[in-house]
Amino acid sequence: MSQSQIQEQLQQLKQGQAFSHQQLLQASLVELPITQLLDRITTEMNDNPALETDASYDVDDEPGYQDYSDGQEFGDSDDFESRKEREERQSALDDALSNMGRDDDELPVYHGGNSVSEEREEIVYGESVSFYDQLKEQMGELDMSDSQRDVMEYLIGSLEDDGLLRKDLGAICDELAVYHNIDVTEQELIQVLQMLQTFDPAGIGARSLQECLLLQIDRRDPSRLKELMTKVVSSYFDEFTKKHWDKIQSALSLNDAQAEALFRELRKLNPRPGASLGETVGRNMQQITPDFIVDTLDDGTVTFTLNNGEVPELKVSQSFVDSMKEYQQNKDHLNRQTKEALLYIKKKVDAAQGFIEAIKVRRHTLTVTMRAIIQLQHQFFVDGDEASLRPMILRDVAEKTGLDQSTISRVSNSKYAQTRWGTFPLRHFFSDAYVTESGEELSTRQIKAALRDIVDGEDKRHPLSDDALKEELARRGFPIARRTVAKYREQLNIPIARLRR
Repeated sequence: MSQSQIQEQLQQLKQGQAFSHQQLLQASLVELPITQLLDRITTEMNDNPALETDASYDVDDEPGYQDYSDGQEFGDSDDFESRKEREERQSALDDALSNMGRDDDELPVYHGGNSVSEEREEIVYGESVSFYDQLKEQMGELDMSDSQRDVMEYLIGSLEDDGLLRKDLGAICDELAVYHNIDVTEQELIQVLQMLQTFDPAGIGARSLQECLLLQIDRRDPSRLKELMTKVVSSYFDEFTKKHWDKIQSALSLNDAQAEALFRELRKLNPRPGASLGETVGRNMQQITPDFIVDTLDDGTVTFTLNNGEVPELKVSQSFVDSMKEYQQNKDHLNRQTKEALLYIKKKVDAAQGFIEAIKVRRHTLTVTMRAIIQLQHQFFVDGDEASLRPMILRDVAEKTGLDQSTISRVSNSKYAQTRWGTFPLRHFFSDAYVTESGEELSTRQIKAALRDIVDGEDKRHPLSDDALKEELARRGFPIARRTVAKYREQLNIPIARLRR
C-alpha cells in the first residue's frame, strides 16, 4: 500500500513575554556583585560620553564624540543615497526630534548611595593575605623549635573555615608521622595547640564550640560576670545552646537585671572566630567584598547598609543636554547632517538615563531583599547560631518583597553579607524545610547543625549509629526518620559509625 505525506500549515496564537532592553539591563545589574558593578560602570562610561560623574568634564575631550553644531558631516555621503532614502531618513529624524527635550529636573542622577543619612566611614574589606598566612604571621612572634613550627603549620592547615579544629588529635599525630615524617606525641601536639589557641581572634583552634566560647571568656578581665559566663558555658552548656535562659537564671539565683546583663554578654561570643579573619583568600585569589554590611546592636536591633564601594555619582552630561536644547529650539532650521548629529546625542542621552535608572532599581531591589532576609532570619543575626536559621526559600523572600523569585535568585547569587559573626554568601541564609509527621516545619540547616554537634561530642571509642543519632536528634527536638539521618550525615561528609572510631 502506497504512503503519502501531507504537509499542513497551521496558524496558532501563542502568548509570550518579551523583555525590553531596559528590563534586561536592570536584571543584569541586579545580578552583579559590587566589584563587578564598578567594572560595568567604568565600561559604560567609556562607551557612552553622555554618562559622567560629578568631576570636571569636558565633552570635547571625550573619544568618540564630535561637536556637530557647525554642520560637520555625519553618516553616509549624499552621493550614495537616493532621494527616497533621504526623505525617509529626514522623516525619521523629524519624528525623533519631536519627542526630544527634557527639563533639567527630569534628568536622573545617581548619587552612589552616599546621602547624608547613609554616610559611612570608608572601610577596607578583605585582607591581602590569607587566613593561613595571618595565623602564620602570629606564629612568627612565638619562640618555638623547628619541630614545633612544623606541627603548628600543620595544625593551622587543619582548621576549618570557622577556625575550629575538629580533626581527632590522634589522627593528626598519625598523619604527621606517615606523611611528614614528624614523630610527635599527643601531649606534645596539645602543647602546640595551646599556643595556637592564644592567637587572635579568641577561640581559634578550639576543638568544640564549648571550648571556643570558654577560650573567649578566659581572655576577659577577672570579674563576677566572667565567673558567671564561665559557669554557664561549663556547667549549663546544653541549656545555653537551647536558649533555656529561665533555667539558667533559676540555677544561678539571678534577678532579672543580672540575668539580662549575663545573657547580653554571652550573646556577644563568636561561635565562628575564623570568619573574623575574613575569607581564606590570598594575594593571587579573588577577594571577597561584601555587598551588605549588617550591624547587630547589643539590644538585638539589626540594621544594614549597602556597600557602595567606590560607586560614583552618575549623571547625564550637561553638554549633551545643552546641545539637545539648542537643537530643539532650532529644529525647523537644521539640515539633515545636523539632525543626524542630534539623533546621535539623543541616543546617548537616553542610554545614560536608562543606565542611571537601572542602577537605582538595583539599589532598591538589593535593599528590600536584604531587609526581608533579616526579618525572616532575625535571630541568626542576633546570636550567630546556625541552628537559629529558620526554613526559608526563594518564594518566602519573593512574597515578602513583592519581587519575582528569579529576581531574588539573581540577588542571592555571588553576593555576600558582612555580619557580626563573619562574612557569608546570601545563599547561606536559605534553607529547605523538613516537615515532620505532625506537620511541623524544621530547618534542614538546624537539623544538620545539631547532627554535626552530636557527632563532634560523641565518644569516639563508641560512635553513635544512625539509629542512636536519630534518638538523640529526637531528644533535641528534631524527630526525623533514620533514613533522613543517614542522608544528612552523608551530605555533611560524616562517615558511618565504624569508620568514626
